[in-house]
Amino acid sequence: MRDEGVASGAGDGAKSFRLHNAVIPARPLEPALYLVATPIGNLSDITLRALETLAGADVLACEDTRVTRVLLDRYGIVNRPYAYHEHNADEAGPRLIAALEAGKSVALVSDAGTPLVSDPGYRLALLAIAAGLRVVPVPGASAPLAALVGSGLPNDAFFFAGFLPSKDKARRDRLAELANVPATLLFFESPHRIAATVTAAADVLGEARAACVCRELTKTFEEFRRGTLGELAAHYGDGASVKGEIVFVIGPPGEAPAPEAEDVDRLLSMLARDMSTGKAATEAARQTGLPRKDLYQRLLDLKDADAG
Repeated sequence: MRDEGVASGAGDGAKSFRLHNAVIPARPLEPALYLVATPIGNLSDITLRALETLAGADVLACEDTRVTRVLLDRYGIVNRPYAYHEHNADEAGPRLIAALEAGKSVALVSDAGTPLVSDPGYRLALLAIAAGLRVVPVPGASAPLAALVGSGLPNDAFFFAGFLPSKDKARRDRLAELANVPATLLFFESPHRIAATVTAAADVLGEARAACVCRELTKTFEEFRRGTLGELAAHYGDGASVKGEIVFVIGPPGEAPAPEAEDVDRLLSMLARDMSTGKAATEAARQTGLPRKDLYQRLLDLKDADAG
């Protein structure tokens, strides 16, 4: 596979890894695509099976060779990583599939956490499955699960929704779609957008809903900032400096009974006297806990009825 640009194996070196100063040989791997979870921060959060897989794979594909090299060096793994990411997936993916079809073992890792969770590894797994090739998960660290159990919010049912849209209207529309999902919601978010996202969530889902901003998980400055959406919006809205990777967790909707339709109409009509349609719907959503999108349409219907 070298002629096709896929780095294969550990060269002439032995396939092994180092753990507590002991060199441990890696067992041969059967041909398959191995989806290997790697640490999300603390490099000690890796399984023995993952180390053995990274050391023993014929081909090691990763999102960023520099990031993966740090992990390999930590555990004395002499395997040359091959880049597979969203910018070269169309070219690199078929080459990795060809390696699998040639009887090679291919290990895939992302920069952090479990591959296929919001990264291009999903496309490679689909190609492998479509080709009738074996796909083997090697579980381990996961940022959404770490955030969920550390947040203190209900974890009997949860919904991971990846990244919210970057545009404010699309972000609010997506939150409205998820408003009544009977589960804890989890999102990835960037530090420069967290203030806008928490504010939108407070507006759309209601300020009283419980939430937690989980930052720098497993790292030195790990932080769980818990509170209501209103409290979190006030904190981040004050211009608090935020750094690091974030998982935003929002508790499930409350069990309060839905307000009567007549009361909702009365509230919308009252708010619309002093506010635009959009702002009135947002405020009504905050007060009632009902989806903003539904309230916006209801207010338009009320205005049409009054005009007729």
